[in-house]
Amino acid sequence: MKDVLHPLCLAIAGTGFLILVRDLGKSRRDPALVALAFTYGFSALSYAVSLTWVWVRVDGLLGVPNIVVPIAQGCVILVLALQATVLAHWSKPLAQARRRSRLLLVAAAGTIAAMSVLFALLTPATTRPTDFSLYYAHDPVFQAYVLLYFGTYSVAEIYLARSCWKYARTATNPSIAFSLRLVTVGAVITLGYSGIRISGIIGAEVGFSVSKLNEFAWACGDIGATLTQIGYLIPTVARRTHSAREWTTAHLRYRRLAQLWQALDQADPGITLRRPARQRQDVLRGRSAHFPLLRRRVEIRQGQKLMRRYLHPTAREQAEAHRRAEGLIGVELAAAVTADQIHAALVRHAAQEPVDAPAEYADAELPLATTEEELLHLQRVASYFTPPTPETRDASDLRSITSGARS
Repeated sequence: MKDVLHPLCLAIAGTGFLILVRDLGKSRRDPALVALAFTYGFSALSYAVSLTWVWVRVDGLLGVPNIVVPIAQGCVILVLALQATVLAHWSKPLAQARRRSRLLLVAAAGTIAAMSVLFALLTPATTRPTDFSLYYAHDPVFQAYVLLYFGTYSVAEIYLARSCWKYARTATNPSIAFSLRLVTVGAVITLGYSGIRISGIIGAEVGFSVSKLNEFAWACGDIGATLTQIGYLIPTVARRTHSAREWTTAHLRYRRLAQLWQALDQADPGITLRRPARQRQDVLRGRSAHFPLLRRRVEIRQGQKLMRRYLHPTAREQAEAHRRAEGLIGVELAAAVTADQIHAALVRHAAQEPVDAPAEYADAELPLATTEEELLHLQRVASYFTPPTPETRDASDLRSITSGARS
């Protein structure tokens, strides 16, 4: 069971560490993030060295049978202390959280030191990667070791379960509330692991055996720890997913406005104060399009203002009649008519035919109170917009020349 579940747990812990360590360089001042990253790091290490084939090789390399036991369990003690540290920083003022974190890490160091001393007093003669706890259950020194380790383990998991359940009740973010409840469930399940190991020590003295529950103990430990790790990771994944969605949305919006912006920029390059980089390069480099998108919004609006002197009232009337015939109403009608007006204005601009009494844009009266609303509206305009073709511009020039000859 151990070699079946440990690789899964290792994959989850390793993934969590890789997700979080990427941000450590940018967020070193966030102690909760640092503690959470090291939680996954030490957890992954404990699972990695506990795999049977790794266990055997580490024992052979260091020349001490079962040396993996204090290494892996020392990592677990650090994980428990770091998990409590994360909760402290999430729930308490910074100064108080730092004091508690120091106490937790000092307590973890003391526990690991005591475990190391007790392990050094053992005389393990053979490598036991699957049944170490049961094999040495009658050794008084090992009994003290187990009571110290699993007693600390049980107290930490009970504290974790109570704290997470308490904080889940007051959490306003649904993903955080769910993750805290999942951590609670995981912590409770792990108590089956520590309970069986402690029972094995008691049984060795009283006269009963829990050897048949060895596989169940591993299952409780791994499943519970996995749920705990997933629970801690959910808010980070949710935040990262939200950021990725915003990044993608900004690039998609930026691209959708490209044709409309290019037509206005071509008519009057002065609307663009700074030539934008190619979007493909920004995408490949992982750059955000948030600021370029805001700049593009301003430039399109500026282009509309410069084109207003070419808005012929007849063009608006014809566009409204045509779009109404298509069944458009409301904001869609305003967007479509505005797109047609921009098209007609660009044609007249190419022919240098300003209007003495220009019309208003169809979207002039729309209540676009926020930047988000305006961006959504400009996307609608861009979806209806078609840029003038060279043939359209040439026909406009010919019409202008003919009109001049008649006058």
